[in-house]
Amino acid sequence: MLKALFLDMDETLCDTQGANHTAKQLLQQSVMDRFTGSDALHGFADDYVLGIYREWTEAQRARYLPIIESTGEMSFRIQLIQDLLSNAGVPSVSNEEALALQKQFDDDRIQAFDFYPGIPEFLSKARQYFTLVVITNGPEFSQVPKVERINLSSHVDHIIIGGQEPEQKPARSIFEKALTLAQCEAHEAIHVGDSLAADIVGAHNAGITSVWIQHQQPLDAELGINPHHTVLHPDEIPALIQELTTQPLQ
Repeated sequence: MLKALFLDMDETLCDTQGANHTAKQLLQQSVMDRFTGSDALHGFADDYVLGIYREWTEAQRARYLPIIESTGEMSFRIQLIQDLLSNAGVPSVSNEEALALQKQFDDDRIQAFDFYPGIPEFLSKARQYFTLVVITNGPEFSQVPKVERINLSSHVDHIIIGGQEPEQKPARSIFEKALTLAQCEAHEAIHVGDSLAADIVGAHNAGITSVWIQHQQPLDAELGINPHHTVLHPDEIPALIQELTTQPLQ
């Protein structure tokens, strides 16, 4: 019997990429308006988002991990902005200027951050029958404002933020915490998420049925990760859960 739904937040419940896109456009425009004369600035906002998502080169990893560990996420993001601008031919950007750009991006992204259409209604219905636990990876610095922006705690029963835990997805420990919170066994839960490496592998490691939200991602057979169920978009979640249970969720 299904007792709990575990749900990723970004790209599962919420259109994070849409919010990122809006914030990137505004950040790029600000940079182009403020620092003129360098064609290398055109990719600044894209490179900034890659950086905050930890899609680093080995040299960046060696540079930024010690900053995060010693002085935190904000210091890293300020340094990332300064480095990207320096690489584009804009030297000597002050901490204050970099902080203003970083704050603009965060503010614009949070302003645009929201659920996918229909998700709040689905959560309201599902919560009548299941314990709902959100398990989201990411630093507290960025995830807490998102959670607060959509008032997530009013839609689900428990929220686990990876950056506040000893380990993040796909670690078994974070799923075991969710099972404890939901007061159920692994076979009584389903986990829904968009990341094969984090959500699907993590669910499988914990013995939990997985649902992969594919979006436009390819299923790489070489990885050997095979979700139990696949949907193309979050708007298909209610119908799939309906198939897997007898509860009237639509």
